[in-house]
Amino acid sequence: MVAVTASFAPAPAPSTITMPMKKRSGGTVCFAELSFPSFLPKQVENIKDTFARKLATRIDRLPVPVSFSDNSIMSSCVRPLIQSKTSPVVLLHGFDSSCLEWRYTYPLLEEAGFETWAVDILGWGFSDLEKLPPCNVASKREHFYQLWKSHIKRPIILVGPSLGAAVAIDFVVNHPEAVEKLVLIDASVYEEGTGNLATLPRIAAYAGVYLLKSIPLRLYVNVLAFTGISFGTSLDWTNVGRLHCLYPWWEDATVDFMISGGYNVSAQIQQVKQKTLIIWGEDDQIISNKLAVRLHCELPNATIRQIPDCGHLPHVERPNSVAKLIVDFVHEDCFKEAECVSQY
Repeated sequence: MVAVTASFAPAPAPSTITMPMKKRSGGTVCFAELSFPSFLPKQVENIKDTFARKLATRIDRLPVPVSFSDNSIMSSCVRPLIQSKTSPVVLLHGFDSSCLEWRYTYPLLEEAGFETWAVDILGWGFSDLEKLPPCNVASKREHFYQLWKSHIKRPIILVGPSLGAAVAIDFVVNHPEAVEKLVLIDASVYEEGTGNLATLPRIAAYAGVYLLKSIPLRLYVNVLAFTGISFGTSLDWTNVGRLHCLYPWWEDATVDFMISGGYNVSAQIQQVKQKTLIIWGEDDQIISNKLAVRLHCELPNATIRQIPDCGHLPHVERPNSVAKLIVDFVHEDCFKEAECVSQY
């Protein structure tokens, strides 16, 4: 595998970032005020990470019509500020996460001139699910397709990290016309769905899902997922990662997904025809690098890049490296065309 050199430094650690300050009339100093969407859980105010706070102010809800609901689902995402001639970049997230996972890499892609979307997968994130729809694989796929068809409307560069890679593969195989290129990051694509969890009694499933949003469990996951972050950073990232869990419908939506069987896409991998970039953190403690090699062998048209000193979520730990890889991948065909023209 080709390693990406460390010339692109990670974003500053949230523990070292200070928000812009302003003085009140009484002389006291406070954080500069940000206006968050009213539909976000009020605990968003407790998040210290500047990048997460800024991206949270841009979260919007768009109406998405689906066959399994009488009304459109008001679906959360971060919309682009610009329109580009290149294909839009659409960022998915991992299992039980949200668009805030892209807080560091999203602004870098925008700075590179890309029309960038960060989309919440149905059942997670910040969509309005008070009238709970089914949250199985088929529903997630249709919801994302209808969001694409209603609001994006042209072929995309689809980026899927962790379980989001399974979401991306399932989507591209069923809707190949919607995807121009594919980027898979530390891809969780060889799990056989939710396994034994699908057969649990519902009361046991709820107990397990309740544990998912617990702070101790999420702190432990951060230890596995990231390399060398402080406890203060880990705690704040935990608050970012579980913010969507504070909606009253989160448990029902997650249980519905778990007992539905989840994603099982290993048989679909060889059906992916789009050019694919595989990005992998060299120190991933959650998914073995051996599976990166296997995925590279099974995808018909793929390249692989490894990021040193990086764990399971490179777009959080090494955003500059990930952004550069995506930028180069999107533009590589343009470079080749330019080289061919220059030869004449």
